Amino acid sequence: MKQTIKLSLVAASILALTACNQKAEEKPVEVKLETELQQQAYGIGASVGNFLQKDLADKKGFGVELDQALLMRGFQDALAGEAKLDEEKIREVLTALDTSVRELQAEKTKADAEKNKAEGEKFLADNAQKEGVTVTESGLQYEVLSTADGKKPLVTDVVKVHYKGTLIDGTEFDSSYSRNEPTTFPLNRVIAGWTEGLQLMPVGSKFKFTIPSSLGYGERDLGKIPANSTLVFEVELLEIQDEKVEAAAE
Repeated sequence: MKQTIKLSLVAASILALTACNQKAEEKPVEVKLETELQQQAYGIGASVGNFLQKDLADKKGFGVELDQALLMRGFQDALAGEAKLDEEKIREVLTALDTSVRELQAEKTKADAEKNKAEGEKFLADNAQKEGVTVTESGLQYEVLSTADGKKPLVTDVVKVHYKGTLIDGTEFDSSYSRNEPTTFPLNRVIAGWTEGLQLMPVGSKFKFTIPSSLGYGERDLGKIPANSTLVFEVELLEIQDEKVEAAAE
């Protein structure tokens, strides 16, 4: 919190100082980026300016829209030694602002999570009625896209797969296909939906899994994967690596 306030103040002070200089000269400051020092000076201003722009936009997203004219005036007054709030009051109001924003953020996160859960439940109910979709006892849904005669992995196996993961609206959040590189992992160290689902797959097959949030990441908000998200994966099981190791040892 202290770092956020400090960076906000630094960014605002630079903007305010720029405004003061422009007012005094009655014309825009000519930007010269010919030397390294000039580029460094401009870079500092651009960096904190970008931070402040994002910080104000984030606050606006939670319904807190700060008066930028007052922000600029506050720093102009402070630079002139005529600030209308003392340092103690400034710390008090900025701490209150930070607390308010965090509370609003928590409320939005909770509301979004509840919405995701409701939408996910409806999606699962609709998907379960589609031809070719099987629902397991746990609630995992799967569809066989292509089959093969390979061996099915055990929970203790290490598997190699290609996959694509999307949210129910089709937004892709991860894909080994996009990286052009399969991924390898122990089957007992991934989300429950994967641990259960891949044990149903013969090597060489490709399945589509629709995973309830309870078998995925639950209430955790992972950024690209919001809290309570129902997940859709297309998974291609390439090999069981433990078998490969055992064969080489014989």
